[in-house]
Amino acid sequence: MVKQIDQDEFYTLLNDESRPTVVCDFFATWCGPCKMLAPVMERMSKKYDGQAEFIKVDIDKNPELAVKYGIMSIPLVTVFVGGKEVDKSLGYMDDDEAEEFLAKNLN
Repeated sequence: MVKQIDQDEFYTLLNDESRPTVVCDFFATWCGPCKMLAPVMERMSKKYDGQAEFIKVDIDKNPELAVKYGIMSIPLVTVFVGGKEVDKSLGYMDDDEAEEFLAKNLN
Protein backbone atom coordinates (compact mmCIF):
# COMPACT_ATOMS: atom_id res chain seq x y z
CA MET A 1 0.00 0.00 0.00
CA VAL A 2 1.27 3.47 -0.90
CA LYS A 3 1.07 5.87 2.02
CA GLN A 4 0.91 9.63 1.55
CA ILE A 5 3.21 11.36 4.01
CA ASP A 6 4.51 14.80 4.90
CA GLN A 7 8.04 16.15 5.13
CA ASP A 8 8.62 15.09 8.75
CA GLU A 9 7.53 11.50 8.07
CA PHE A 10 9.68 11.48 4.93
CA TYR A 11 12.85 12.25 6.89
CA THR A 12 11.91 9.75 9.59
CA LEU A 13 11.57 6.99 6.99
CA LEU A 14 14.85 7.87 5.29
CA ASN A 15 16.68 7.66 8.61
CA ASP A 16 15.08 4.34 9.66
CA GLU A 17 17.76 1.65 9.24
CA SER A 18 15.14 -1.14 9.42
CA ARG A 19 13.66 0.06 6.10
CA PRO A 20 16.59 0.13 3.70
CA THR A 21 14.62 1.07 0.60
CA VAL A 22 12.03 3.78 0.14
CA VAL A 23 10.23 4.28 -3.15
CA CYS A 24 8.82 7.78 -3.22
CA ASP A 25 6.33 9.14 -5.72
CA PHE A 26 6.57 12.93 -5.75
CA PHE A 27 3.26 14.23 -7.13
CA ALA A 28 0.65 17.00 -7.14
CA THR A 29 -3.13 16.62 -7.04
CA TRP A 30 -3.59 18.70 -10.22
CA CYS A 31 -1.14 16.56 -12.27
CA GLY A 32 -2.81 14.25 -14.80
CA PRO A 33 0.15 11.88 -15.29
CA CYS A 34 0.46 11.67 -11.49
CA LYS A 35 -3.13 10.47 -11.26
CA MET A 36 -2.42 7.88 -13.95
CA LEU A 37 0.70 6.67 -12.12
CA ALA A 38 -1.01 6.25 -8.74
CA PRO A 39 -2.69 2.88 -9.49
CA VAL A 40 0.51 1.57 -11.08
CA MET A 41 2.46 2.39 -7.92
CA GLU A 42 -0.28 0.84 -5.81
CA ARG A 43 0.06 -2.43 -7.74
CA MET A 44 3.86 -2.30 -7.45
CA SER A 45 3.63 -1.71 -3.69
CA LYS A 46 1.68 -4.96 -3.38
CA LYS A 47 4.10 -6.84 -5.61
CA TYR A 48 7.14 -5.62 -3.66
CA ASP A 49 5.50 -5.78 -0.23
CA GLY A 50 8.20 -6.35 2.39
CA GLN A 51 11.04 -5.29 0.08
CA ALA A 52 10.42 -1.55 0.14
CA GLU A 53 8.34 1.14 1.73
CA PHE A 54 6.16 2.87 -0.88
CA ILE A 55 5.26 6.46 -0.12
CA LYS A 56 4.00 9.51 -1.95
CA VAL A 57 4.63 13.17 -1.22
CA ASP A 58 2.49 16.05 -2.45
CA ILE A 59 5.08 18.65 -3.49
CA ASP A 60 2.54 21.48 -3.22
CA LYS A 61 2.14 20.72 0.48
CA ASN A 62 5.84 19.97 1.00
CA PRO A 63 7.72 22.47 -1.18
CA GLU A 64 10.90 22.19 0.89
CA LEU A 65 11.35 18.61 -0.34
CA ALA A 66 10.87 19.72 -3.94
CA VAL A 67 13.60 22.31 -3.49
CA LYS A 68 15.95 19.95 -1.62
CA TYR A 69 15.73 17.27 -4.31
CA GLY A 70 15.59 19.68 -7.26
CA ILE A 71 12.19 18.48 -8.42
CA MET A 72 11.23 20.54 -11.46
CA SER A 73 8.81 18.07 -13.10
CA ILE A 74 6.39 15.42 -11.87
CA PRO A 75 5.52 12.63 -11.43
CA LEU A 76 8.93 11.64 -10.17
CA VAL A 77 9.56 8.25 -8.64
CA THR A 78 12.74 8.15 -6.58
CA VAL A 79 14.36 5.13 -4.92
CA PHE A 80 16.30 5.74 -1.71
CA VAL A 81 18.56 3.09 -0.17
CA GLY A 82 20.08 3.75 3.21
CA GLY A 83 18.71 7.29 3.08
CA LYS A 84 20.50 8.10 -0.19
CA GLU A 85 18.91 8.63 -3.60
CA VAL A 86 20.03 5.82 -5.93
CA ASP A 87 17.76 6.20 -8.96
CA LYS A 88 14.78 8.11 -10.26
CA SER A 89 12.28 7.98 -13.08
CA LEU A 90 10.50 11.03 -14.41
CA GLY A 91 7.03 10.86 -15.93
CA TYR A 92 4.33 8.26 -16.24
CA MET A 93 5.34 4.58 -16.29
CA ASP A 94 3.06 1.73 -17.23
CA ASP A 95 3.18 -1.52 -15.24
CA ASP A 96 5.94 -3.06 -17.36
CA GLU A 97 8.14 0.05 -17.15
CA ALA A 98 7.57 0.37 -13.40
CA GLU A 99 8.35 -3.32 -12.94
CA GLU A 100 11.62 -2.97 -14.87
CA PHE A 101 12.61 0.18 -12.95
CA LEU A 102 11.83 -1.34 -9.55
CA ALA A 103 13.38 -4.74 -10.29
CA LYS A 104 16.62 -3.00 -11.23
CA ASN A 105 16.65 -1.07 -7.95
CA LEU A 106 15.13 -3.46 -5.43
CA ASN A 107 17.03 -6.66 -6.22
